[in-house]
Formats: sequence, C-alpha cells, structure tokens
Amino acid sequence: MNLFIDIFTKIFFILSPFFSVSMFLLLSRDMDPPTRRRAATRTSAAIFVLCFVVYFFGNLIFRVLGITVAAFQVGAGTLLFLTAVQMVHGRRSEIVHAADEDFSIVPLAIPMIVGPGTIGSLLVLGMEISGAEEKMVAASAIFTAAAMISLFLFLAVPIGRLLGEKGLQMMMKLTGLILTAIAAQIIFTGVKTFLDLKS
Repeated sequence: MNLFIDIFTKIFFILSPFFSVSMFLLLSRDMDPPTRRRAATRTSAAIFVLCFVVYFFGNLIFRVLGITVAAFQVGAGTLLFLTAVQMVHGRRSEIVHAADEDFSIVPLAIPMIVGPGTIGSLLVLGMEISGAEEKMVAASAIFTAAAMISLFLFLAVPIGRLLGEKGLQMMMKLTGLILTAIAAQIIFTGVKTFLDLKS
C-alpha cells in the first residue's frame, strides 16, 4: 500500500492536473460539449498508452543505448526540475495550435502533459522496480494517476468555473513547488546510486 500511495502521488503531480485543465480549457475554448468530450477521450487514451509503453518497455532504451540508471535519474530529475520551475513561474510549453488542428494528442497529451520529465520519471521507475508483484502495484498506481488526470479533463469546465483563472494559476504553481521536491529527490537518488557504484 505504501508503494502504491508513493508512486500514485508522484505520477499524479508529475502529470500536472491543474496545468492539464488550464491547457485543455484554453485549447478547447471554441468547442461545443460533445466535441470537447471527444477531445478529452483522445487525450486520455494517449496518456494511458504513453505512460504504460514508457513504463513497461523503457528499460529497452537503457540496454540499447548503454545508459546507467544513475545517469538517467540525474537527467530525468533535472528535466523535471526545469519543468517545475516553468510551472512556478506560470508557464510551461509554448502553445502552437491552429484552430482546425486536433490538439488532443499533440501538443496536449505529449509533450504538454506527458512531457520529458514525466517520461524520464517513468523510465527510471520501470528500471528501479524489478519484482513482478511490485511491478504490478506500480502499474496500478500509474493507471490510477492517469485515470485521475482523465477525470480532471472531463471535468475541466466545472473545475475552471470553480477555481477561476487565478485559482488555476495558483494550483499550477503549487504543483510546480511539489514537483521541485520530487525532482530533487530523483537527482539525489541518482547521485547516491552513482557514488555507491564507485565505492
């Protein structure tokens, strides 16, 4: 249960729920409710697929490229930290979107929600957890976190009305602060792992 809660909390905040809501509202502002729901469905499906492909098959990248877990922990933590800093300052990726283009997968699902920091964290997680039972517990935690983000997307309009623009900005900055701590922990773990290997 502790493993589930720990991974769920990390992935949930890394996926940036309030940033996701604000970006979805911005990109879907001219859509009618049925079209907006279809966009939320496509984005949610893309988030699930991306997260699980990276988590279950990301270790192949390490083997092919010869990257150590410690090196990737430091790199992924650094990327996540930079993402968090952007969120604290009230911005993340620049939005380039034409009105007639489908934004649900690109740029919303990737790289705005499942960005480099998320991908790096999932890759590290997939490498760190080796036991079959722990692997499935982690997978269920990732599934639950992705499901919560999907719920946020489907409830984006009422959430936006409840919090308002300033409320969303405040929650996004709070999420950024939490992400800085998670990023620092990933970097410190990578440095420790590297030093342990050298000793």
